[in-house]
Amino acid sequence: MFQLKDIRVSFGTKLALETGTLSFPAGSTVALMGPNGSGKTTLLRVLAGLQEPSSGHIQGSREHSVAYVGQHQHHHAWMPLTAAEVLRMGRYRNLGLLRPFRREDRRALTEAANRLDITGLLNQTFGALSGGERQRVLLASAIANNADCLLLDEPITGLDLPTQHIISEVMKSERDRGRLVVISTHHVEEAQDCDRTILLNGSVIADGPLETILTESNLTQAFGARSLTIPPPVGQSSAPRIIVVDDHAHGH
Repeated sequence: MFQLKDIRVSFGTKLALETGTLSFPAGSTVALMGPNGSGKTTLLRVLAGLQEPSSGHIQGSREHSVAYVGQHQHHHAWMPLTAAEVLRMGRYRNLGLLRPFRREDRRALTEAANRLDITGLLNQTFGALSGGERQRVLLASAIANNADCLLLDEPITGLDLPTQHIISEVMKSERDRGRLVVISTHHVEEAQDCDRTILLNGSVIADGPLETILTESNLTQAFGARSLTIPPPVGQSSAPRIIVVDDHAHGH
């Protein structure tokens, strides 16, 4: 669906991301992992068309529609809208702002609300919802878009387990419908549910199934001093344990 060729993104004199060649096929789920500042969000924004690369080329970006759900949903709490109004925004790409909703639009919205279990929230003010509820509303709006590609920036961080499960099942379902789903995450369990993981630290450290890329060498390159190798107890032949001390916070 997308192929990135030698994409570089710089902010002033700081190089934030360089990709080499990366392919993102349809019908797959991809997890982006790495420490804060490693380029995960930048890569999502490049795929979404929200961040112009400093150099390089993207194939497929104009042929495929994209839905993007960013981080920090508490930033949207001020919106004087109901959850239903936020959900309906997902159809504006297909419909426009002024045309009346058609039967197919209402069907897409109802299906998305059911899949994210938000039908009981639709009459509530969006800002009054919990973080997990707001995330489910925004994700329902995104999938109601029926976009070819779904981009999610840390979709489950800080959310309760039932919401994490709902979002994980929706991701798998979107993949099974032939769509590309790309997420950024700090959670190994979430990456395990994806077909492929890209480990980043400004550039691509490793790319492949999660179990093949979480090596001591790769984690040391990605996380540096934040990765610890714990040797086995004396007299035991088990492999060393690798622990990553990773700060999920973005507020610093």
